[in-house]
Amino acid sequence: MLTLDQLIVQFDKGLRTLLAPAHSIRDYPDEQVEDALLTDEEKRQAAALMRVNHVGEVCAQALYQGQALTARDPETRKALEHAAWEETEHLAWTERRIADLGGRKSLLNPVWYTGSLTIGVLAGLIGDKWNLGFLAETERQVCKHLDSHLSKLPVTDAKSRAILVQMRDDEAQHAATAVQYGAADLPLPVRGLMKLSSKVMTGTAYWV
Repeated sequence: MLTLDQLIVQFDKGLRTLLAPAHSIRDYPDEQVEDALLTDEEKRQAAALMRVNHVGEVCAQALYQGQALTARDPETRKALEHAAWEETEHLAWTERRIADLGGRKSLLNPVWYTGSLTIGVLAGLIGDKWNLGFLAETERQVCKHLDSHLSKLPVTDAKSRAILVQMRDDEAQHAATAVQYGAADLPLPVRGLMKLSSKVMTGTAYWV
């Protein structure tokens, strides 16, 4: 059972994810990349794609927060908290790039956050090996999603590309870490449901 202090901390995390500007300890991946001259249509396309990726990071924050809350093993909790820290940096990177492109964040971020937090708590309650399995599968699917976006970005948008490449590398490492800590392979129907949910989220976030 969570104490009142713990509940306050978790509520504060949620508010900061949704309302406060995110910060990155590492250098921004696009810091040294020259900005290209993009057309209005290319900016719109790139901003929409980055909005989807920002939503993914909002979901990741909530998901790992929920999983860490219900993880039993301290090492599992540590792995989840480290992944969440890097996802905070991803939030900062995508947030700034959206602004640079003249775009906006998703209006449904509170919905995405709440749903992902609930899923994370439930995943953690099932048991640590399944909790880690959910983390590993989530990150594998995110890597495929990022590869797809890399192919859809305007060819000259090297700044957005640099951000997505670093994010993909981080997500792949999260998946590998989860496997190292004993992640279970999720059943095929569960993986399929996760893909379907992701498709609905990304399709909606592109526009809203």
